[in-house]
Amino acid sequence: MRLLLIADTHLPLRAKALPGQVWREVEAADVVVHAGDWVEAALLDELEARSERLIGVYGNNDGADLRARLPEIARADLDGVRLAVIHETGGKQGRERRCDELFPDADVLVFGHSHIPWDTVTPNGLRLLNPGSPTDRRRQPFCTYQTAEIRDGELSDVALHELPLRR
Repeated sequence: MRLLLIADTHLPLRAKALPGQVWREVEAADVVVHAGDWVEAALLDELEARSERLIGVYGNNDGADLRARLPEIARADLDGVRLAVIHETGGKQGRERRCDELFPDADVLVFGHSHIPWDTVTPNGLRLLNPGSPTDRRRQPFCTYQTAEIRDGELSDVALHELPLRR
């Protein structure tokens, strides 16, 4: 099972559209995960139409229309991997401890908000993943997203992808 992880797309405020490279990943993915801050529902509509399966949550920049359609926290069992998705986890100090306490029943937690890529494992074995943003690099050198695979009930091949700078 191939996963595409994105967050903080902020469309159309930070970009007019997702980069073509990300749309190619959508087409290749079995599951697309979006960890919030869509800003407008048009991207949700398009991802729902073009994804085999979409798991998404709302973020702090998402209005009532998106909040009516998306949960604050999403959970799914993906071939034996217990996935949770949330937009915000708080500051990086103490993140592992907080997430262990809040998500004891998850194997993987995908989150967004900071636009900073993140990949760590908590003391309790929870894998924390933040794909950064494919459209708003903020203070990062590149816009980013992540891909991963699930094989035999295990998350594997987690990769961070850097997008070319827009000119």
